[in-house]
Amino acid sequence: MTGGPAGGRISPDDFRHVSLAETVSTNSECLARAREGDPGNLWITATRQTGGRGRRGRAWFSEPGNLYASLLLIDPAPVEKLHSLPLAAAVAVHRAIRRVMPPGSPEVAIKWPNDILIDGRKTCGILLEGESLPDGRHALVIGCGINVATIPAEALYPVTSLRLAGATISPEELFAHLFVTMAETLATWNHGAGVASIIAEWRAAARGVGEAITVNLPDRSLSGRFVGIDQDGRLILDTGSGAPQAIAAGDVFFRMNEK
Repeated sequence: MTGGPAGGRISPDDFRHVSLAETVSTNSECLARAREGDPGNLWITATRQTGGRGRRGRAWFSEPGNLYASLLLIDPAPVEKLHSLPLAAAVAVHRAIRRVMPPGSPEVAIKWPNDILIDGRKTCGILLEGESLPDGRHALVIGCGINVATIPAEALYPVTSLRLAGATISPEELFAHLFVTMAETLATWNHGAGVASIIAEWRAAARGVGEAITVNLPDRSLSGRFVGIDQDGRLILDTGSGAPQAIAAGDVFFRMNEK
């Protein structure tokens, strides 16, 4: 992230936007442009993706009607500060969606680490991908897939869309809000120096703290009580046996949603 002029406060004016009708993946498009020397702070949106992906290489439903947006950042923070960027991305998307929901609409919440739920159902996934570039820079992409008008027929979690939740808004209108809230949140995050403020806002919007959950890891599943997150953004799980465990990555299921 190159920041504003002379290292000043980040604002929406520091970001550019390219809109595509179709691409394989907005994340892949951002990384390709980074390899070609793009300076970063670039948003790529697409009406449709032919190869959208989620965490762990899962396919991401990407037909027209929803928002597919990725932000390319170059050298956004020292490596030891990057762990908190997924939380900042979730805060930014949560802010944007809350701004477009009508009065009396269901609760909008964050599920660890960075899924956005409406009334307990997933409406957004966020995928961060990074790559070291030949010129020594580091590219990091924040990819956001938000169910605005349509939902997949099959999904790992219960899903919904903004339209089903009562928001009559287009993907383009939602992106206009996200463009602003992401700049605001990155300014607060401040290259990782503002992580305490980000974690406080994340916790205020979180769902499931104190509840019984199951966390699916690549090699096993753990069940227990979701205690919260630590200063590094890791999930703290009390399994009832020994000290609580800090988990850096995994798929969280609330007990009522287990299959």
